[in-house]
Amino acid sequence: MGSTWGNALKISIFRESHGAGIGVVLDGFPSGIDYDEAFVLREMERRAPGRNKQSTARKETDLPQILSGIYNGKTTGTPICAVIGNTNTRSQDYQALLAQPRPGHADYTGSVRFHGFNDPRGGGHFSGRLTAPLVFAGALCKLYLKQKGITVGAHIQSIAQIQDTAFDDVAVSAEELDALHMQEYPVINPRALTAMLAAIEDARNDCDSVGGVIECAAVGLPAGLGSPMMDTVESRLSSILFAVPAVKGVEFGVGFGFAEYRGSHANDPMYLDENGQVRSETNNNGGVLGGITSGMPVLFRAAIKPTPSIAKRQNTLNVTTGKVEPLEIHGRHDPCIVTRAAPVIEAAAAIALADLYLEGHGYAE
Repeated sequence: MGSTWGNALKISIFRESHGAGIGVVLDGFPSGIDYDEAFVLREMERRAPGRNKQSTARKETDLPQILSGIYNGKTTGTPICAVIGNTNTRSQDYQALLAQPRPGHADYTGSVRFHGFNDPRGGGHFSGRLTAPLVFAGALCKLYLKQKGITVGAHIQSIAQIQDTAFDDVAVSAEELDALHMQEYPVINPRALTAMLAAIEDARNDCDSVGGVIECAAVGLPAGLGSPMMDTVESRLSSILFAVPAVKGVEFGVGFGFAEYRGSHANDPMYLDENGQVRSETNNNGGVLGGITSGMPVLFRAAIKPTPSIAKRQNTLNVTTGKVEPLEIHGRHDPCIVTRAAPVIEAAAAIALADLYLEGHGYAE
């Protein structure tokens, strides 16, 4: 099914944006992992709507109610189920969209796929609201990975073509990634942030929106995770990253930049470090070779499209009249999703890497 993902660790996300709530089930999560509630709630807060003027005006506390799988502060090994209430909905804002699907949104394709029985309120099951349970699941996976010495973190690489300083793809550290978790806007260069926020405000004032790129890294991964051909690290990460509704592109390492390189520039020369570990002088391949982790930082970027729900008048088909008519979208929408996207991208990556680690090392380790 489209809302269930994973091999050794399976997650299933359920319900819709304007229903009573949303939730997730994690099946296959190891037992005995400490449940750090403060950490989990901090991760939820990083993604939560309504925290600043760059976000939607919809305010949700996003407090997960755990129904199963955690007892006396530790995971039990049985399925973990958590639900998150939807407490601030305005479904009437979406009534006109039944006849006029939003350009760039899944209103039309969702209706076709589910023969008109899908819940259209707030985007239903296609809404970015569904990333809240994804972040909860990702927070648990981060706790598990941290026990294995693995850290996942991200920053805003760009908004509206304004670039932040990129990660050092060889030397990015767990400390740097942890520090980014504590920032309201995770960026490396504060000057870039000032320009990014100004670009978002310009788009808002024009009743429009802007997109950007999230750069994510995972450090501490051992070499040897993943498989060649059809089940690579890249394909596993990409498949869950594209579950995030706004993601439209993913590249690893240099990515499309390889098309401009010669092989002598693209290759990553290897050596033994002072601890006898195989390392490489460069990391153009983003920590993955042949679909398998190399022991270098796994590094990728995800392109986030501009919010399709904008107040600016647009033309779209009226499926009732069969005519193209103007549409003005009402409701509460982010002028830029990117400012809240880093914890979502991290969560998706953490889930995929926990699944890969469990597959490679089993549950007993």
